[in-house]
Amino acid sequence: MKLRKLPILLLTPLIFSGMPRAFTQNIPIQDWLVKPVAAKAQVIKSTDGKDLVLQNGLVKRVFRLSPNLACIDYTNLSTGQQLLRSVREEARLTINGKTYNIGGLTGQTEKAYLLPEWVDGFKAGAIDFRYVSYDVKPITPRIKWNDNRFWSLAAKPATGKTVSFLYKPQAEELSGLEVNVIYEIYDGISLIVKSLKVENKGAKLFKIDQVVNEVLGMVEEESSVEGNFEIMKKPSGIYFETNYAFNNSMNYANSDQTTHWKADSTYTSQVHYRYQTPVLLEIYPEKAKGIELKAGATLNSVRTHELLMNRDDRESCGLAVRKMYRTVAPWTSANPIFMHLVSKNENQVRTAIDQCAATGYEALIVSFGSNLNMEDTTQANLNKWKALADYAHSKNIKIGGYSLFSSRSISPDDDVVDPKTGKPGGAFFGHAPCFGSKWGLWYRDNIKNFYTQTGFDIWENDGPYPGDVCASTTHPGHTGLDDSQWKQMEIQKELYTWLNEKGVYINAPDWYFLDGTHKIGLGYREVNFSLPRDHQKILNRQNIFDATWIKTPSMGWGFVPLTQYQGGGSAATLEPLAEHLKDYEQLMVQYYGAGVQACYRGPRLYDTEETKQTVVNVINWYKKYRNILNSDVIHLRRADGRDWDGILHVNPDQKEKGLMMLYNPTKEKITRTIKVPLYYTGLTDMAKVKEKEGSFKNYKLNRDYTIDLTFTIAPESYTWFVIEGSTSTKTSAL
Repeated sequence: MKLRKLPILLLTPLIFSGMPRAFTQNIPIQDWLVKPVAAKAQVIKSTDGKDLVLQNGLVKRVFRLSPNLACIDYTNLSTGQQLLRSVREEARLTINGKTYNIGGLTGQTEKAYLLPEWVDGFKAGAIDFRYVSYDVKPITPRIKWNDNRFWSLAAKPATGKTVSFLYKPQAEELSGLEVNVIYEIYDGISLIVKSLKVENKGAKLFKIDQVVNEVLGMVEEESSVEGNFEIMKKPSGIYFETNYAFNNSMNYANSDQTTHWKADSTYTSQVHYRYQTPVLLEIYPEKAKGIELKAGATLNSVRTHELLMNRDDRESCGLAVRKMYRTVAPWTSANPIFMHLVSKNENQVRTAIDQCAATGYEALIVSFGSNLNMEDTTQANLNKWKALADYAHSKNIKIGGYSLFSSRSISPDDDVVDPKTGKPGGAFFGHAPCFGSKWGLWYRDNIKNFYTQTGFDIWENDGPYPGDVCASTTHPGHTGLDDSQWKQMEIQKELYTWLNEKGVYINAPDWYFLDGTHKIGLGYREVNFSLPRDHQKILNRQNIFDATWIKTPSMGWGFVPLTQYQGGGSAATLEPLAEHLKDYEQLMVQYYGAGVQACYRGPRLYDTEETKQTVVNVINWYKKYRNILNSDVIHLRRADGRDWDGILHVNPDQKEKGLMMLYNPTKEKITRTIKVPLYYTGLTDMAKVKEKEGSFKNYKLNRDYTIDLTFTIAPESYTWFVIEGSTSTKTSAL
């Protein structure tokens, strides 16, 4: 259906970033972000037997099987977009200093586009790894996550198909090596995940200096005769993410270590005069060299997640990425209600547990600067914390604690060694232990022992940041500088996976979601929590708004300093709580109303009966609307202190299709009429809306899937609206 572009009357000065640009374009026959797709993942041979086809109704990837295996078609079935313009190798290995292609075909001379009839004339490279066979199995969970331990939003194991292509080398010097190129195609989402498994089935050692696990000759995004490679647009319509990301930046884009856009000089018909169009994608970690693959050993590459987009507006792309996390890392939808306790003794811990139980909180994390030391390996320490864990569990409260790895020096023998000086130092935070050192391996084993012995449920791990390379040649966990980053990452990811499978919830300040962590910081500046409370309220809403474009609400934590944090005095803190009850309540509502858990850091949750009842009321409200409050965020207007701001939660699968939080930071009562975008609620005809616990009113949707809604908010206050389907609502025709 072609929609006319309609004039939109804005009664307030804003642009609705939540409104898909495609309202003025062709809408897909079926939008998988709104309505589930019936088609299932398939791996089938073409009728002529030449090709193998991976498809699920949303994405199709076709492989020619002979004379070597190569991808010849990569299509977004929702939009009809063809992503490929040329055939490339399936992957690439550098072994013992020499580079080898895995699969691929040669002979394509025109590389601006690829015609199917050309493929029969292509040939296999003489020394390329040759395709042998394939195997198809159902997708199995990567982590055996126990989804009953913590509240989660519809976290179900993903389904789909896994196909593994086996390759063997042509070169005699590689005898014994086998490579499996593995593709996973998922039901209900336009996602393919690609990885490599390299096995040494021979008797000699191989040194792996590079594993390139994806190579794509992609269609260019723009036509530029001249231009700077770095600023030219990269191919769109597809999002790449791997499980090799770190940078302490709280978002993937700045944490990515593997995505490399390159020019393709063999593409001689491109418009760019110097052949500098960014059209060649390669995925590999740059600092992962010199990895020794001993006889009988296996090397697993990074996993590349390739997500094809319906549209290119920011909200739609973000919603797709958020659905990807819920699909491949369902543990990220867990979102327990927790307190961050500052304690000096066991009695304070027990009191906090009692307060959590009395107010409806679900978990307690013993914060930094408290009396918990996980590195104390004495039996007396383990027994003490096991007793406290038992007490918490008797009250149906989960318990966890904070542990620092990085940002400190252990010893000259255990610290990261700077390759420039040959001495300890040069880490992300100056000095830090190496995870491959003797102490680092002890730390890993000790954390496992602590959680086994005490029955703790949550781990807040401050660091490590294994982007730190280490030039030591005596650390038992890595050989030298070349493999130090890779080996530290492997140690850390194994620990996170182990804890996750034991049912431990993990807060970590870097991007390890795909290997087992649950939550990361929203992204904030810690010193801002020393600013006055009225500043914090607006800044917190900005942090929430900015952090939920690609993160689900459950994937980020915020911060509320109940007691002084890095300064600021009484103007910045909430204690005594009873004297700042209005600010305390609104800070809770802002976070819980966004579905975001904050670290309420202090010695207690309440100090008077009135304070207790306020906390109870907010928690009860949050739990009543928990499913929709933890659903995806549509971004309405970012807080600026000048006018209203707000967000809209949407979920077409829930009774409450939407819940909108609106704020008035000004000192005057305001009345506004806005257009509320309901496309992602799945509603197409009618909606019923109520303010707070009032009565529902029916609204007919405009042709752009919006409704016109008028609201009034008191000074320095907030309101909220629940949106459901009207009895006359048509289910969906998207």
